[in-house]
Amino acid sequence: MDGILLINKPQSWTSHDVCNFVKKRFKISKVGHTGTLDPQATGVLVLLLGTCTKLSARLASFEKEYEGTIELGIKTTTQDGDGEIVESRDWRGVTEKQIKELLVSFKGPQKQIPPMVSAIRSNGIRLYKLARKGQEVERKARDIVIYEIICNSIHLPYIDFTICSSKGTYVRTVAYDIGERLGTGAYLKSLCRVRNGSFHVSECIHIDELKKLKIRDDLKRFIRKDFFIK
Repeated sequence: MDGILLINKPQSWTSHDVCNFVKKRFKISKVGHTGTLDPQATGVLVLLLGTCTKLSARLASFEKEYEGTIELGIKTTTQDGDGEIVESRDWRGVTEKQIKELLVSFKGPQKQIPPMVSAIRSNGIRLYKLARKGQEVERKARDIVIYEIICNSIHLPYIDFTICSSKGTYVRTVAYDIGERLGTGAYLKSLCRVRNGSFHVSECIHIDELKKLKIRDDLKRFIRKDFFIK
């Protein structure tokens, strides 16, 4: 049971939930993943099974591609739809030209301040645990790269977009920053990771399909071993 299992993570499940489900249902001693997806997000979650968990750092460095929707005019505590609304602003003065020009400006290497609701540690404590207590601490900006960001459609107050970025990029923070620069506020309404490195969402198995598998041997046909990179 060593290899990679590509999961199309459903909404409301955490990445940890998925790992635990696979580990317990199929009695696999070690199950890890190569990059967290927020509970609200769907799409490619690369699970590492058995001895392949030691490849985590290597595979986590792959670039990621996402498709998402931003809603202007609303700010939330988490920068996505899982949080509480903290502010509403008028978005009606924004033009499609402004939006398209702004998205282009996000392309390239840059610094990004991680959100408080994240798994990053501050003095050994996860930031999201501090956020639950109403605490906010200073976060160090991290180096990220946005390789491509494309506006797919605009139907205000919604913006549909595709983004390809380096590891460690918080797409909900990109949505938040877009809202700040437009002066309207914004949050990430929906997000799907469509690609992680060379692994595409079309190759993934859904949790509902996994639930139909009866025994460990049924899982073997979904475990990939053709992932070694020269």
